[in-house]
Amino acid sequence: MGLKKQQFVSKVIIYTLLIMGIGIVIIPFWYMVVTSLKPQSLIFEMPPRLWPQEITLKNYIAALGKDLFGLYFLNSLIVAISTTLSTILISSLLAFAFARLRFPGRETIFYLFLLGMMIPPVMLIIPQFIISKQLGLLNTYLGLVLVYITMNLSMQTFLLRGFFEGIPRDLEEAALIDGASQWKIFWRIVLPLSRPGLAVVAIFTFLYAWDEFPWANVAITETTRRTLPIAIAFFQSEHLTEWGQVFAASIVALIPVVLVFAIFQRYFIRGIATTGLKG
Repeated sequence: MGLKKQQFVSKVIIYTLLIMGIGIVIIPFWYMVVTSLKPQSLIFEMPPRLWPQEITLKNYIAALGKDLFGLYFLNSLIVAISTTLSTILISSLLAFAFARLRFPGRETIFYLFLLGMMIPPVMLIIPQFIISKQLGLLNTYLGLVLVYITMNLSMQTFLLRGFFEGIPRDLEEAALIDGASQWKIFWRIVLPLSRPGLAVVAIFTFLYAWDEFPWANVAITETTRRTLPIAIAFFQSEHLTEWGQVFAASIVALIPVVLVFAIFQRYFIRGIATTGLKG
């Protein structure tokens, strides 16, 4: 009886902590959804409601039709997709070289390469700005994409190297016996078997490029080149902030993130588990 009671108490504690954790994550998001559906006059009502007393879509209509919102959305898509595809290609090539090729100083170079993960991105904004200005990359998609690739490359290479090292070498040796080159092994064997790891890289990189604000705010001054995070920040003003429109725009900005995760979810969960075990 004592053992059963102890197990019951343990389960109660575990489920209570889980529910609290879920609440911490879900309640702010739900409040954002509810607020986006409220008229401006009811946003600051006290006590706050978790269900709108009056539902309206005016905030979404105003946000979507405000200040070239569609163009900002397209800019973010172009930058995020370009960054994701480029990072996957470059990091997978680097990871394959560090995992499979033998060359002097391989481990030393790899660990030096990982130092990029330890540098806060904010510390690099000034040198990045100076270099981008000299190269004429300010107010361009390329200026954003190159910096975002740089910020993600160390981490994604680290993840993929651990995944590549878990692929049996017998497959590659059999391909070498059949006359396949390292390039063909990489494209035909390693990459198809690494879809879970590539999904992890794709989601992490897309989220970073889609949400990044500090560098985009510094590098982009032209109105037509703004990305979505900058556009949403400009919804706020010194005297009046239409919080309903801010939350509505934020909800719309979440749609691509949800779609990307939904597409890669199966591979993402498997990839997280695999890279965690093998990395």
